[in-house]
Amino acid sequence: MKRSTWAVAGGGAAVALGLVVWAFAPRPLEVEVATVTQAAFKATIDEDGKTRVRERYVVAAPLAGQLLRMRLREGDRVEAGAVVAQIVPVLSPMLDDRTQRDLQARLGIALAQVQRARARADGARIGLKQALSEAARTEQLATQGFVSLTKLEVTRLAAEAAQKELDAALQEQQVANHEVEQAGNALRVVRGPQQNGRAFDLRAPVAGRVLRVAQVSEGAVALGAPLLELGDTSQQEIVAELLTTDALRIQPGAQVLVERWGGTGALDGTVRRVEPAGFTKVSALGVEEQRVKVLIDITSPAARWASLGDGYRVSVRVVTLALDKAVQLPASAVFPLPDSEGPGDADFGVFRLDNGHARLLRVKVGARNGSMAWVPQGVDPGATVIVYPPAGLKDGARVKARSV
Repeated sequence: MKRSTWAVAGGGAAVALGLVVWAFAPRPLEVEVATVTQAAFKATIDEDGKTRVRERYVVAAPLAGQLLRMRLREGDRVEAGAVVAQIVPVLSPMLDDRTQRDLQARLGIALAQVQRARARADGARIGLKQALSEAARTEQLATQGFVSLTKLEVTRLAAEAAQKELDAALQEQQVANHEVEQAGNALRVVRGPQQNGRAFDLRAPVAGRVLRVAQVSEGAVALGAPLLELGDTSQQEIVAELLTTDALRIQPGAQVLVERWGGTGALDGTVRRVEPAGFTKVSALGVEEQRVKVLIDITSPAARWASLGDGYRVSVRVVTLALDKAVQLPASAVFPLPDSEGPGDADFGVFRLDNGHARLLRVKVGARNGSMAWVPQGVDPGATVIVYPPAGLKDGARVKARSV
């Protein structure tokens, strides 16, 4: 065989060997990447909630009789003192004495409620005075740089909450006075001469809207039977049932974002109260959970959420941490390391893309929200990290960013 033939055969064999090596050589792994940024960061606790009228009032029958057909329906607006129902007294001579005793007891209860409402209003005035004084001192210290803006905002919100508490106490006092008037009128009807079919007027204790009508048709009602519920839908709160472990991280005055409420954008709110008593609730998976109710005030202008009614479902995000400048990356890029000591002070890892290779970095995770993780140390802004790293990815492995 000629030398040229050997050369051609050797070259072909080398090419074939090269093709085999290239075919079985490991390929760079395609991965998704993201950039580490430095921006504002908020850690939140997300949960569903529902709206609730802050103060609802039940109009009950002050005496037994025949209820005339109700003209009001759910959603109708009424003014304070307007007639909402009419009852024609039907007093049997055998029941007059017992009815008088019941009405006298009802009048005594109403008078006691007036005293309690007056005491609550006095306490609310003192609380408002104290909150305004504290807010003034904090604002003066803030101008001198001795307290943070967060502390100043908390004191302002406390003053607003104290004002709302006073408004509610004054309204409760008004309702209590109305109950005394109604009970006194009913007692005078029983003690006085027969009304000859004249109807007794029940009046609204406050201005608001009808939330529920217990009985629409004409019929007999007993003493104390509920007839309808009234409430001011412009004065609403949100009730969210949070896990007790999450509620421990929430303080009154915390910022809240109200989402998925049916309108555009998110509504602003603040936590007014975390109730001290928890309760057991069974989840959809059949797991018993300890939860606690958190009451949230809507601080956005009422005109934005005027269409919200009582018992509407919303989603709330309670802010537990807010940073102006925080190094953050997608939460899907962070994973716990096998040698971490535990969830409390565990070390986490992230793969950084470095010249076509994956470099494992050990980082600390300060907090997370739904999509991002705050990393106070371990990675610099501008670095490219691998999102959703495959389980078999190792330090130093060849990788290639997946084209979008």
